[in-house]
Amino acid sequence: MLEPDPQFDVRDEAQLQTMFPAPLRASVAKELDHVDANYAAWIQAAPFLVLCTAGSGGLDASPRGDPAGFVEVADDKTLLLPERRGNHRLDSVRNLLVDPRVALLFLIPGQGETLRVNGRARVSADPALCARFELRGQPPKLVLVIHVEAAFFQCSRAILRSELWNPERHVARGTLPTPGKILAEATAGEIDGAAYDRDLPGRVRSTLY
Repeated sequence: MLEPDPQFDVRDEAQLQTMFPAPLRASVAKELDHVDANYAAWIQAAPFLVLCTAGSGGLDASPRGDPAGFVEVADDKTLLLPERRGNHRLDSVRNLLVDPRVALLFLIPGQGETLRVNGRARVSADPALCARFELRGQPPKLVLVIHVEAAFFQCSRAILRSELWNPERHVARGTLPTPGKILAEATAGEIDGAAYDRDLPGRVRSTLY
């Protein structure tokens, strides 16, 4: 592996600022300390986000998805995010019990811009609140109550460079190592990879909520 020469490591903000021009007025003006009507419309159109947290065990970036509008804008400073059924690792929630800071990245299919929201979250098991997010007869066990501290859109360059929404760039199933193959190798065969792959689609469909 090529080892980067440490003499070129960027070690402080002053050095960093010499490498880039000052941000344009638009880059600064787009950041709000709340969710206005424009950003609320973006949140209501988003079926997917990445939730980032930090805790004593380290960092976590975790996908969240549901029908568009699954994150409720309770008011201009508060978002409500249901914690749906998953793999029961609970990495994000465990982190929030230690450090309430969160960062969210909302993606909207077909749109180049994304929406970033930073804030702090409470983990609520209020039955009445959870019941508001019931889907297919299943309410979530928890809802994250997020206090918004910053909201701003991110330009489209990363999406355009990656061609994320271009169907011609979609990677065909079977061309990458499957979850079963990964697990079989990680457990030295303790987990039957072929059986895992065979059962996975049905298990996921039956346990969405």
